[in-house]
Amino acid sequence: MICLRAAKLADTEAIAAAFVPMLRAGDCVVLAGEMGAGKTTFTRALANAAGVTTAVTSPTFTLVRSYPGAQLTIHHADVYRLERMDEVADLAFDELLDDGVLVVEWGDAVRAALPNDRLEIGLAADPNDDDVRTMEVDPIGSTWDRRARALAGAVQRWSTPC
Repeated sequence: MICLRAAKLADTEAIAAAFVPMLRAGDCVVLAGEMGAGKTTFTRALANAAGVTTAVTSPTFTLVRSYPGAQLTIHHADVYRLERMDEVADLAFDELLDDGVLVVEWGDAVRAALPNDRLEIGLAADPNDDDVRTMEVDPIGSTWDRRARALAGAVQRWSTPC
């Protein structure tokens, strides 16, 4: 587990950007956290760092949006509104993983439907300072085991004890 503290929005954006060189098509990034924790903000920064030039918005009502970028295609899913686990199959995550990185907001609710290898990021807003975010980053699976040290090094600047 890697624990991070972003003292301001620019830090959250820089952390997301630091992850991009570690990502490759076929990766799944799971974002968890309460409403307002910064899941969409993190995804927007990740997509921008991957070369996406169009506006990245929450896919709460469309469920999935795809953003081709200069470096990676980012498929942004939001499963908050799903009522049953079998609805996840309709989103065709496997197909999305074929050509890009899948970022799933509220993904902790559908872990069973996600790849065994994934990067889980729990975000939390500081109740005393609206700009501060904490992140718990958990690289899961063999492909992330091999990248965990490089990932930790890329975000060392924001590292904090877990």
